[in-house]
Amino acid sequence: MNYKSKILTLHQAEIIRNEWLNNNEKVVFTNGCFDIIHRGHIDYLNKAQELGTKLIVAVNSDSSVKKLKGNTRPFQDETSRAEIIASLACTDIVIIFNEETPINLIKTLKPEFLVKGSDYNAEEIVGYEIVSKNGGKVVLIDFLKGYSTSNIEKKIKSNIQ
Repeated sequence: MNYKSKILTLHQAEIIRNEWLNNNEKVVFTNGCFDIIHRGHIDYLNKAQELGTKLIVAVNSDSSVKKLKGNTRPFQDETSRAEIIASLACTDIVIIFNEETPINLIKTLKPEFLVKGSDYNAEEIVGYEIVSKNGGKVVLIDFLKGYSTSNIEKKIKSNIQ
């Protein structure tokens, strides 16, 4: 499968999700900016994928990243970020989303597992109530210490000055 064919619209993903339901696949959903892919992202995504049989990753659009991270971000455009995530063996579907939160994606795709980093409280995660009500589970994954896009950004800036 060509990695670019993993990048879908929500409607396309919903059709595939319905097929997966018929095959008793267990869907894991996570989202993020994934601006500069690093070892922490790889570890996180692989741990997320191990929870189920299919992994859907929602990637924040460029405008969404700017709102979340400020005008200096993203470093890479949304297509580049989505293609990088899609090229990973652990991902099955990648969706670029423009909203502030992925709530509509979660409502539509109804994952069995909703995954975020352990820097969140489960009850505060967008989609917690929906996933829990549908019998799913919210899982928090610990980040690898020292690996973050913000740390990489600081290191690059300190080397320039």
